[in-house]
Amino acid sequence: MSLRGQTDELLRRLAEAPAVLIRVAAVQGSGPRAPGAWMAVFADTLVGTIGGGQLEFEAVAHARALLGGEAVEPRRRFALGPSLGQCCGGVVHLAFEAVGAADRGRLQAQAREALAQQMPVALFGGGHVGAAIVQLLGTLPVHTTWIDSRGSIFPAELPANARAEHSEPVQGAVPGLAAGSRVLIMSFSHAEDLDIVAACLKRLRSRDDLPFVGLIGSRSKWATFRHRLEARGFSQAELARITCPIGVPGIKGKEPEVIAVAAAAQLLQTGG
Repeated sequence: MSLRGQTDELLRRLAEAPAVLIRVAAVQGSGPRAPGAWMAVFADTLVGTIGGGQLEFEAVAHARALLGGEAVEPRRRFALGPSLGQCCGGVVHLAFEAVGAADRGRLQAQAREALAQQMPVALFGGGHVGAAIVQLLGTLPVHTTWIDSRGSIFPAELPANARAEHSEPVQGAVPGLAAGSRVLIMSFSHAEDLDIVAACLKRLRSRDDLPFVGLIGSRSKWATFRHRLEARGFSQAELARITCPIGVPGIKGKEPEVIAVAAAAQLLQTGG
């Protein structure tokens, strides 16, 4: 579940019952999650994760003691060594905070700040591959803008970290993309794909704020596109900014879900 989905679940449950929020306050050496990772412990369920294993097992027990009214430390140090049955070798400091319905507004504001730091992805194309990628990205720490010139193509329900945008012409959405967007282009039309790529190249020329622009297709498709884009005045150096085909190498198969895995992995390689 994405951070947005986890936050929505936390806020929904907090309206009905209290919880203990566990945050990774600091990490020395190797740890399963970075500072800022969190989970919420309710009497009957958990939301989120701080890494699993014995660390999480003991942290949940500590949180449930606090939830039950016991006087426990609000912060604990866990050494990830033999005594904990984990061999990460680092030290994790966890903070424990009792929260309830009155804290929902504050937690929502904190979540908005965290979400604003996540990787923006702009995906052009509402077909089968696009849908598979959006669903997979729904489980990852990104926020996705899903764009198509056909307004009726989008499903009724989207992952919590995705929003749909109808744009006609479709390339008209490019100037308004969030700075730092990773762009994936896979519309139903090669003509649309070409116009979107050209719009991205123009934005790179003027603002240089799209770290990754990927185009679905074969090498022969890209060869054709290169010639047409050169005719539009784009240089070889500019065209080298486009990745085609997309996806990390070595992953076989052309099923939408397989392409989605390869493409999502490539996006994650571009950093946060």
